[in-house]
Amino acid sequence: MRLGFSYDAARTRLIERNHFGPLRVQKPLYPESGEICHAIMVHPPGGIVAGDELTITASVKTGASALITTPGAAKWYKGNDRVSCQDVHLEVGENASLEWLPQETIFFNAAHARLNQTVSLARGGTYIGCDILCFGRSASGELFDTGRIRQNSSIRHDGRVVWVEQGAMAGGSSSMHSPLALAGRSVFATLIAVGKALRPSLVAAVRDDAGSALNTPDLFGATQMKSVLVVRYLGNSSETARRLMMRAWHRIRPELTGREPVTPRVWNT
Repeated sequence: MRLGFSYDAARTRLIERNHFGPLRVQKPLYPESGEICHAIMVHPPGGIVAGDELTITASVKTGASALITTPGAAKWYKGNDRVSCQDVHLEVGENASLEWLPQETIFFNAAHARLNQTVSLARGGTYIGCDILCFGRSASGELFDTGRIRQNSSIRHDGRVVWVEQGAMAGGSSSMHSPLALAGRSVFATLIAVGKALRPSLVAAVRDDAGSALNTPDLFGATQMKSVLVVRYLGNSSETARRLMMRAWHRIRPELTGREPVTPRVWNT
């Protein structure tokens, strides 16, 4: 799937929508204004099976604004000793903005997955991205006790590397219980905002918002490193993770993009 967004006549337009395989974006949506385009990325098969490969590229040209999300959780099924892959490449032009907000990712027991994501922002570009990873299906009593997940992500801003992270998680290994990894929890969420340094009071407000919604022994943190803000949740509830990440997004979005948060309707269906 390759998407391209361009700003023309006070409107962000979806100028490129090429696909090979099942991934689709049916049509551009404008629930806020013409300046920002919402794209709902659909995967009709409903899940990723052994050996599947997904490649997603999105380019937001100078001055354009886009929000990309999904209608439901992504499900990664049993790998049968074959690796499934997802490669995401996001490009944000000068004074453009991109919000990458897919719904949660569920790794079924014995899934073998490799996730790669690169983000490149030009000068004045802004980016907010969120991932919620669920290991196993706790509601069904299924643990992630076999399988392997590898994840690599990097972000460049105005030519400089501002974020690099690599991780590998083997089901049933000691890392699932190590305090340096999942610490016995099954849900791990990360929201990253890049653009400009945010006010310390706003970062404090993000932390305070989590206080009333956090369940013991869940963990939550928000850390700002120059122009990068990282918000994280570690616990056992995907619903709590989503609620906390969206609270953070509600705080961060107006400060970073100048727009009030408008929840995509598809999240409520």
